[in-house]
This record gives sequence, structure tokens and C-alpha cells, in this order.
Amino acid sequence: MTITAAADGSALGNPGPAGWAWYIDDNNWAAGGWKHATNNQGELKAVLELFRATAHVDDDLLVLCDSQYVINAITKWMRGWKAKGWRKADGKPVMNLDLLQELDEALVGRKYRFEWVKGHANHPLNEAADSRARAVSEAYQRNATIPTGPGFVAGGPVPAAAVVKTAAATTPAAKTAPAKIAAPRASADLGLFDFEVERPHTVQVSLSAEELGRLKRRASGRGVSPEELLRDLI
Repeated sequence: MTITAAADGSALGNPGPAGWAWYIDDNNWAAGGWKHATNNQGELKAVLELFRATAHVDDDLLVLCDSQYVINAITKWMRGWKAKGWRKADGKPVMNLDLLQELDEALVGRKYRFEWVKGHANHPLNEAADSRARAVSEAYQRNATIPTGPGFVAGGPVPAAAVVKTAAATTPAAKTAPAKIAAPRASADLGLFDFEVERPHTVQVSLSAEELGRLKRRASGRGVSPEELLRDLI
């Protein structure tokens, strides 16, 4: 199946109070923003958060976007920028680097395509995303409550980011006298990381889409998998 969603950004003054939003239907959308940002940042953030929100489903993703900059940045330019150390052909640093690097990570393993739609041309999904992004920018302008939306409800809750298996530690007595089998300790005597039998134990951790994204970025920065990072934390 294919999820069809529109992603859009808004900035009053550009830069100024800014918002982003992605929209699938009235039950599945999200929005956010900043007190001061550009329209391009809002457009990129909308696409990024759409990919994060749908990261736990296998459906293809069709992204409707009225920004040629965003579409070209992701589908044409980003690979070359990355190969040049995130610099453009003229050697100047790429703008919006943080968002582009996060997008580069979020796209890994995903099946997606982009379709350009003309903005403010009564396209239902694009208009819905645009109105929500603008509502956020206006809310920041007025210091009002930010309308964030329900998120990706159709995909169900974000599942456990990883199933972490940790082997029970071998006790010092077993190391010094392997032939001697010690009597098991009562459960009340066990420490947090002591186990009655030496077998792997499963720990499930439920994370929101935003938390999962932060975990992946931190793991990538350390050169380990998200599972390995969680194992170390536990």
C-alpha cells in the first residue's frame, strides 16, 4: 500500500514565526514550528517529521510537496552534497545542514517518491498541510497554543524501538571454582542485574517517533546500532 501525504511549511516574514505540517487526512496529521525560522526550514522539517512518524510501517510513501527546493534537495542534490562533505559545487557550505543530515538518515531503507504540486491551487491535501503550517506560525506570532495534531494514528503506536537481549553475568564464584555449583539465591537477595538462571533476558522499550529519531541519531554519532546503544544504557 502507499501512504499519500502532503508536507508544507510557512514563515511569516521569512524568516519569522514559522510552522511545518504534514497531512494525510483529518485523523492523521501533525504540525510544529519555531519562533524564528525560514520557509525552507519549515518545508524540510515537514518532510522529516512525516518520515519519522511513518518509520514503523512498511508502506510506500508518496509525498506531495509544493517546494521545488525540497524535492530537488532530497532527490537530486543531497547525494552530491554529502560526497563533497556537505558543500555545494561552489564550495560553500550547504544551508539547513542539520535538517538535511537528519533527512538523509530518515530516508535510509524507505520506499518513497515525491510529486510536485502547485501551491495555493486548491489541491485538497496541500491546502490542508499549508493551513496547518500557517496556523502554527500565526500561533507563534500571537504567543498562542500550538496546534500539533494527532500524529500518525493509522499506523498505530510506535512499537518498541528494539528488543534488547542481555546475557546474565557470570558470578565470581563460578569463575574461580567452575566445578562447584552454588545454590541459587532467593529472589529477594538478587540485585537489579542479577538473574536466577544464566539466559538472555528481553527488555522492551516503547518510544515515541521523536524519541526513536533521537536514539537513531545518537547511535549513528557513536557508530553503533540503536540496539547496541540501548543495551549500553540499560
